[in-house]
Amino acid sequence: MSKYSKLPVALVQERNHGDAAANLAVIEARVAEAAQSGAKLVLLQELHNGAYFCQHESVDEFDLAEPIPGPSTERLAALAKRHGVVLVSSLFEKRATGLYHNTAVVFDADGSTAGKYRKMHIPDDPGFYEKFYFTPGDLGFTPIDTSVGRLGVLVCWDQWYPEAARLMALAGAELLLYPTAIGWDPDDAQDEKTRQRDAWVLSHRGHAVANGLPVLSCNRIGHEPSPLGASGIDFWGNSVMLGPQGELIAEAGTAPTLLLAEVDMQRSEHVRRIWPFLRDRRIDAYGDLTKRYRDD
Repeated sequence: MSKYSKLPVALVQERNHGDAAANLAVIEARVAEAAQSGAKLVLLQELHNGAYFCQHESVDEFDLAEPIPGPSTERLAALAKRHGVVLVSSLFEKRATGLYHNTAVVFDADGSTAGKYRKMHIPDDPGFYEKFYFTPGDLGFTPIDTSVGRLGVLVCWDQWYPEAARLMALAGAELLLYPTAIGWDPDDAQDEKTRQRDAWVLSHRGHAVANGLPVLSCNRIGHEPSPLGASGIDFWGNSVMLGPQGELIAEAGTAPTLLLAEVDMQRSEHVRRIWPFLRDRRIDAYGDLTKRYRDD
């Protein structure tokens, strides 16, 4: 159970600044600012060390991967300890030669590694060729215990799957967190762009409501060109903090933003008393959820 009744949280919404050294320098500045503003939990965006390289399939991109622990985790751990914050990062993990993951690493306020989560749902769409790079996670949907509470950390594409959020909730997660890299094709019509962004926010609100939990999602911003000569991706930002009834706590726009707010860690208790969704689940009738599709 979190020791905080009101937890000060920061989301670092940023663009790519060129390479790991430049991006980590910006992250260090933003985390320092967050800590000075009182934040105790800081969430970074997906694959924050560089550009979103999955717009194409190239074996050269594997050079970006790092072991965990490794150089970036050492730097991020020191950052968490320096400012006394719990820090949720997102890294391209080299687990072994030829074996790579999209991995969130959580550092506690003393600089120790509280745990990690390997992204489970891996997309393969034009501009998002993640299956070429990432092996699906094998750590399951297991919350990570930290000094600010039990965190249900998921990553980007996981956000479309209610099963992932539910399993984190059933394991006692007090917050759901999503490092994210999502955007649209700049050639899409404006109404299609709006539908995509609205669906993204609605998916998070649904997870919050269905599980009675706060949800934090940190997205990147900025146009990133395609190495294939396509239109690239406009990452739409709009990082968001939601309460356990899907209510908006704070929301960013499309600019670099340090999004700061307090999350009421006691509201889940009250919400789950009036909306006891976990009590009323028909677990005796859900066996077919383990099937790919009900063909008969």
